[in-house]
Amino acid sequence: MNSYADYVPVFKALSDETRLKIIDMLSCGEMCACDILEKFSISQSTLSYHMKILTESGLVNGVRDGAWMRYTLKSVTTEDAISFINYITNEKDDCICKQSSCKVCTENNEEES
Repeated sequence: MNSYADYVPVFKALSDETRLKIIDMLSCGEMCACDILEKFSISQSTLSYHMKILTESGLVNGVRDGAWMRYTLKSVTTEDAISFINYITNEKDDCICKQSSCKVCTENNEEES
């Protein structure tokens, strides 16, 4: 598993409604920036800003096609982020709270004994 810090750019990129909608659009396949832009009431520079965040996070891959960019989802990154969410939201023996003196974990372990 990567460190927690490795996932911060991904989750920051997903913390915006416009970027979530773009991810949803790209789930259907490759799209040109011009086609993405048609679906929003934003400027081309604002779209570029959002796409920069998505590509730098590793969620999206961009390839220049003349004057426009073509974008696709990076399935490896999305699958890795989903696995990470599943990992941190499920009980496990090596839970971070068990590595400290968390009262809840200590009490739960005593009750199980």
